[in-house]
Amino acid sequence: MRAADGTIHEMALKSSEAVVLRTYPLREADLLVTLFTRAEGKVRGVAKSAKRSRKRFGGALEPLTCVRAYWQDRAGNELARLDSCDVLLSPLASAMDYARAVALAHVAEMLDELLPDREPNDSVFRLAWGVLQALDFPAAAGTGAPEKSSEIWIPVTYFDLWTMRLLGYLPSLEECIECGEPLAGKPAYFHALRDGLVCATHRRIASSEMTVESRALAAEMFRNPVNHFSPERLPTSRLADLRKFLMQIIHRHLDRTLQTSAQLEKLD
Repeated sequence: MRAADGTIHEMALKSSEAVVLRTYPLREADLLVTLFTRAEGKVRGVAKSAKRSRKRFGGALEPLTCVRAYWQDRAGNELARLDSCDVLLSPLASAMDYARAVALAHVAEMLDELLPDREPNDSVFRLAWGVLQALDFPAAAGTGAPEKSSEIWIPVTYFDLWTMRLLGYLPSLEECIECGEPLAGKPAYFHALRDGLVCATHRRIASSEMTVESRALAAEMFRNPVNHFSPERLPTSRLADLRKFLMQIIHRHLDRTLQTSAQLEKLD
């Protein structure tokens, strides 16, 4: 950076824990990288010669890798210069199956689509970090057994539920949005054109029901970390009603459909 006296100063090197969300080829050897950093939120930058430099990056730029990232902001350029990354947690450290790949892609797409650039959100960062560890399946990897698709549903639902709450998009799951009647222990319904749950009296045609069991598990998710839950806690429904409700909220907010939503539906 050139100062008023004409001298040139290097930009300060920044560092933060970060999650790699996406990478795109840029020119012959560079990569365009989107990071969700703890210090500054979502940061987009260029990793120079990343396709060639194993020393600075290695496998650190694989999507959903948790890293310690080092970068410089450049005056007059919205893209940072990514200097290097140290791997803290890699999704490739455990055996990868299709269900886990879809779950990881969903977390990345949610963070990239819902979060603005350069706005730190420590609560969402800690949520993502915890869910990515839950999706690491260390026990299954240690036995050499393939991961079961059922293991993704609690972390994925937990992530969607808490993301909607932390960003302020989640309506109450405890009362009817029309009359305010408590829904505890009673049938509750939702519709794609409504913003919350309703009681049986205000149910519309083509509404879907959210079970008491799913709502009880959602309430428990608000009180406990993701590692509190085991795949054995998963209801027979695989929380399909709660996940459908959350996905409708996400799509209404974005005014478009997430690419990973169809992939998740196929896993059901």
